[in-house]
Amino acid sequence: MRLEEEIAELLASHRVAGGRCLQIATAESATAGRIADTLTNVAGSSAYVVGGVVAYSNEAKHRLLGVETATLSEHGAVSKEVACEMAEGGRIALGADLCVADTGIAGPGGGSETRPVGLFFLALASREVCEVRTFRFDGNREANKDAAVQAALTMLRDHLLQFGD
Repeated sequence: MRLEEEIAELLASHRVAGGRCLQIATAESATAGRIADTLTNVAGSSAYVVGGVVAYSNEAKHRLLGVETATLSEHGAVSKEVACEMAEGGRIALGADLCVADTGIAGPGGGSETRPVGLFFLALASREVCEVRTFRFDGNREANKDAAVQAALTMLRDHLLQFGD
């Protein structure tokens, strides 16, 4: 079973106040909408996918998702701090229960010694917590983006299995 189908089944079993499905949002940078696209490959996903924001530039991260300019300046766009602020901002902006976010360096350029190509930070925010995981993928641009999508969906599935909200 594909991850997006497993997530759909888990969401069907988790209901919140009023009996509605948990609402999911995405806040994407390096994956440029692929997480939302994958989630919506399941028929009926409109019951739980609220929407997504693609915020590629720092200005978009700030204006659309509320990422603090100080966070961007101090930690850089590709950081756990920015990933968490993106997820929290996306959850609030889209009125979702959960928001998954990514920021990373897909490649082939843009990397440095401290932030190499393939470095991604993925975050999942709920009302209670923001969890961030660090990944280092070693493929080409497409493979790194695909790996980040799978890692983000795995985070979402694991959260649903553990917490249910």
